Amino acid sequence: NMIRTDEHSCNGTLKCHSDQKQQESNSLKNGYHRKEKVQKNDKGDCFHQPRVRGEDSFEEAPMYVAVLTYMNYGIVILFGYFRDFLRAVGLEKCHQAQEREEQRNFVPLYQDFENFYKRNLYTRVRDNWNRPICSFPGPFFDIMERVSDDYNWTFRLTGRTIENVINMGSYNYLGFAENNVDFLKTVAEETRQYGVGVCSTRQELGNLSIHEKLERLVAEFLGVESAMAFGMGFATNSMNIPALVGKGCLILSDELNHTSLILGARLSGATIRVFKHNNMQSLEKMLKESICSGQPRTHRAWKKILIMVEGIHSMEGSLVRLPEILALKKKYKAYLYLDEAHSIGAVGPTGRGVTEHFGVDPNEVDVLMGTFTKSFGAAGGYIAGKKELVDYLRSHSHSAVYATAMSPPVVEQIIRAIKCIMGVDGTTEGQRRVRQLAENTRYLRSRLKKMGFIIYGNQDSPVVPLLLYLPGKVGAFSRAMLKRKIGIVVVGFPATPITEARARFCVSAAHTREMLDKVLQSLDELGDDIKVKFSRHRSSYRPELYDETDFELDS
Repeated sequence: NMIRTDEHSCNGTLKCHSDQKQQESNSLKNGYHRKEKVQKNDKGDCFHQPRVRGEDSFEEAPMYVAVLTYMNYGIVILFGYFRDFLRAVGLEKCHQAQEREEQRNFVPLYQDFENFYKRNLYTRVRDNWNRPICSFPGPFFDIMERVSDDYNWTFRLTGRTIENVINMGSYNYLGFAENNVDFLKTVAEETRQYGVGVCSTRQELGNLSIHEKLERLVAEFLGVESAMAFGMGFATNSMNIPALVGKGCLILSDELNHTSLILGARLSGATIRVFKHNNMQSLEKMLKESICSGQPRTHRAWKKILIMVEGIHSMEGSLVRLPEILALKKKYKAYLYLDEAHSIGAVGPTGRGVTEHFGVDPNEVDVLMGTFTKSFGAAGGYIAGKKELVDYLRSHSHSAVYATAMSPPVVEQIIRAIKCIMGVDGTTEGQRRVRQLAENTRYLRSRLKKMGFIIYGNQDSPVVPLLLYLPGKVGAFSRAMLKRKIGIVVVGFPATPITEARARFCVSAAHTREMLDKVLQSLDELGDDIKVKFSRHRSSYRPELYDETDFELDS
């Protein structure tokens, strides 16, 4: 059961003392810098002063772009049905796997439109995804060249390698996906000592001292009482949410939440209601209705109301409105589940995520979740918060009871990265990377806006979606960028709304100014060539997100 009390202890956060020497000693121990500004809460705990959030940018595309996008899809779908007719009468060969005759009356595995979309739309541009790489995904990587002889139904490798491609698509925010022998010495030592795998669960023979060391370090880094680590980031959400809520509980979920959150909510058996993205009026309205009406039919009070949000949304690049959500949470006595998969390590003056970015006491968030893949160059995830919460999950979470314990080399990589960020390794390299990421993010975003591209998200978000809209431009854009030795990710339906196909750039601290300038120069040229500079610097078509509310923020 999630337990929330009024008393919060700091457990690893910066303690404020009148003695200056003691304060400096503690600041070094916990990874804060002496000159950083902190503020007290009413219990004496200290945390960073809030930064100006800045508005999320969602510029509206010109009307002609929307019309052309729908026309593009209409033409492609029309030709798709025509090609299906040719396949049905035997005039065109169908390369797709087909059911055997005796399985014709079985329940289909996929919906008809899903099959149609994959067969006639996705296949035409499939060469832009799942490109095989043959190096570590640092600021540069090498791609194995492949070609298709049957219009992307199958691929064959040519044996050649496209070398030194600038990597703008990997989640490597702080550049810890690296192959530096000096940095990885401790990882090699732990591999020799423990091996590469445990082959048992934490509940049986798989609990090692290095796992407990990681969990203590994560709790100290986040400034909460306790933490628990898991071997898979996706399962951290999908397997732990069902342990926290169940039948008779209500989940209020942001409409753009990640699939892992959605799956966890569905597996829990709780009632799910979706509020508009980052829209505080929508969330407060649902909270009011839920409390007034109670459960369907019986109208009994909900056992729990859990608000689920992400720190940074991976497709939109937008930041959560954390202070406002916390105000609503307190007002309506709800719980808050915060997914910091993309924000931990990537935002905040010292990389501690959106709680630090907004100057919020992390103990005010009931469940802190994050992953070790994006900023730490490793794998897995964590749940952090009150000790009662973590102890409950140790015995009730499917991921804790049944999943194999984390690989020791992976654990050591995470420990190495967190110590580097905190500065307890005796260097300032971690903080240099945090500052470099913030500088690179703002530089790339400001230059793209000046060039006339429509980009989504917050100015502090290292996830930078660049809108392409038309499906024909998605493939052309990705292929043209690869020819310029720049690797990017393009995203379309169903991962995004059908009219909002985009390219997604992930900024890294490992990117140099020369790399970013080359990317920007290529984008400037390509934007003119294929006509994707759609920005007219118009205000968002989306309504104001948190005006006219009757709640007050904590002073």
